[in-house]
Amino acid sequence: MSVYVAEDFSPEEEDILRRYVTNLDRPVFALVNLPEVVKGALFARYSRSSKSLRRLFLDEFVGDLDISGDASVDATVGLRRAEELYDRVFFEYGDDSVAQLGGVHLACEQASNLLTKVLEWGRLASYLEQSTRYIAYDVRLGGRYRYYRDPAVLTSSLGTRYVGDLDRLFDTYASLVGSMTEWFRGVHPKDPNDSDFVYRQAVRAKAFDSARGVLPAAAISNVGIYASGQAFEMLLLRMRAHPLPEAQAYAELMLEELRKVIPSFLKRVDVSDRGGMWASYFEQTRTATQSAAHELLAGELEEPVPSVTLTDFDPDAEDKLLAAILYPHSDLPDHQLLARVRRLTTDERMTLLRAYVGDRSNRRHKPGRAFERVDYRFDVLADYGAFRDLQRHRMLTIEWQPLSPRHGFDRPDTIDAAGYTEQFDAAMERSAELYGALATQFPQQAPYALAMAYRIRFSMQMNAREAMHLLELRTGPQGHPAYRRVGQEMHRLIAEQAGHRAIAETMRFVDHRESDLERLDAERRAEARRLGL
Repeated sequence: MSVYVAEDFSPEEEDILRRYVTNLDRPVFALVNLPEVVKGALFARYSRSSKSLRRLFLDEFVGDLDISGDASVDATVGLRRAEELYDRVFFEYGDDSVAQLGGVHLACEQASNLLTKVLEWGRLASYLEQSTRYIAYDVRLGGRYRYYRDPAVLTSSLGTRYVGDLDRLFDTYASLVGSMTEWFRGVHPKDPNDSDFVYRQAVRAKAFDSARGVLPAAAISNVGIYASGQAFEMLLLRMRAHPLPEAQAYAELMLEELRKVIPSFLKRVDVSDRGGMWASYFEQTRTATQSAAHELLAGELEEPVPSVTLTDFDPDAEDKLLAAILYPHSDLPDHQLLARVRRLTTDERMTLLRAYVGDRSNRRHKPGRAFERVDYRFDVLADYGAFRDLQRHRMLTIEWQPLSPRHGFDRPDTIDAAGYTEQFDAAMERSAELYGALATQFPQQAPYALAMAYRIRFSMQMNAREAMHLLELRTGPQGHPAYRRVGQEMHRLIAEQAGHRAIAETMRFVDHRESDLERLDAERRAEARRLGL
């Protein structure tokens, strides 16, 4: 059985596609010969569509473009033009800044949810990932459910069980989506002022959210990446050193396509004393650290802690923030400004902070970099579904532990209320048992089996400016309840445990309210924009 499903296109569609994508039949391909706005719009549609990027382009974009001038272009053969200048400056002299100036829109399709976290590791890139709340994951791809089939597992004695158990998880997911949709319709009747489309979208999103936890981490997703040559180079080197076989194999698919559009920027990847040494360094340090950690932590038992804990903060953070606010408006040294701040009255402190923050009329109005003077570190235990959403925030430091069943799982309250607890828990049991069967022979692939309702522990370290962005975005009423709770608790801890009430109050768009149909207001606003109201 093949790992990836190739799409079928008519000869006419192939003739169009080969002008704009670097291949027609593989899961990784680059976009070329298109205006930047079109490539960006294609990626924007990615997150809410079950279609591949090629199919989206054919169905929704080609009709609005003048493609007659590109009839002689064939992007599938790669670029043939000489690149002597880049070769001399970048490869011979090692000027990394040159590799920051050329970017590529790369479509990465049929990637497992374990792999998407690897793809989205780098800070200096832009990502858009298919969403579980807009797409029904029971829609089959090439006649089979949408999950990654690891070749080593499938050819082993566990292959038949792997496919059978994951198919059963997807069966349960499909059943729950239908059942929960009907239940939500009964609990939340349609408002006469809402269109059928708005109501249907809000109810479906709620049903998808409730059933999402049954999907395994093997579930495949599409990710659009826009990055510079330098960012892709580092991503590929890390993927080659990654212990997950899927990541190593996928790196070669990416490299093949990237070399068709930015070959000079990636020449060092295969040079033994450049890219080879870097990849070896990553692998050696990872394995050595893992071995040392296992030895040092042997026998240590996990202590019970809340699901969100604030593990590190600076008691003097608000003083340092005020000093940082004053710094660019003064000719005094940093230590003197800090001493002056400590002599300010409460009213003077609040006047300065309010002047800096200003009148924030929406969450996109953010104060400046003085807020980066303040840091927080959180330890979080949340379900994998919430983690995959929070992990995409790149202007922070996030580290996560291996996904396993040891921390249990979170069952949505709505599943209990609708009477599907037994069905949900049976899926969790099947998932954990498959993990256990895989763990000895395939320790890296075993997490594929785990449903997204299983909890994973991760740390998030961020400055106050990033905290403002993350908490205001992720506590919005349209957000998933799982990560809303994490964001709400982080905000409470900043105010109460750290005692940074003034900083917490500047995050005025953090929403602590409960919400029923989370997507309803958002869908209403989206429809109003479409109608020009």
